[in-house]
Amino acid sequence: MLDVGSGAGLPGVVLAICEPGWQVTCVDAVAKKVSFIRQVAAELGLPNLQASHQRVEAMAGERFGLITSRAFATLADFVNLTRERLASGGRWAAMKAHLAADEREGVPADVELFHVEPLTVPGLDAARCLVWLRPVATA
Repeated sequence: MLDVGSGAGLPGVVLAICEPGWQVTCVDAVAKKVSFIRQVAAELGLPNLQASHQRVEAMAGERFGLITSRAFATLADFVNLTRERLASGGRWAAMKAHLAADEREGVPADVELFHVEPLTVPGLDAARCLVWLRPVATA
């Protein structure tokens, strides 16, 4: 699993804690944020949590079955910047405050927005949702 623009580690750190069988990589362009995630991994003994200091579009090699983001970019930018990191059969999940019509319409034609899951964040009186996307199957 790849968490893009991880910031303080949400959702990557939480998923690494909740799913110890998952290998979680958090990527962020800000060194201080990556250092924090590395410290969290060490302090909590999370061998399944890695942090990478770089821009996601500069990453090479590894592909991921799930790519997540929270407050990273528009859906179109999120997909376009991470598409080379998505494994065959993989999915994207983006947390959004709300999904505006223009953002929905901006999703690339070769990507399907297949589910929008409303979220309730305790202590936050505001709408949030998790937007699920996948590449369109080709014949």
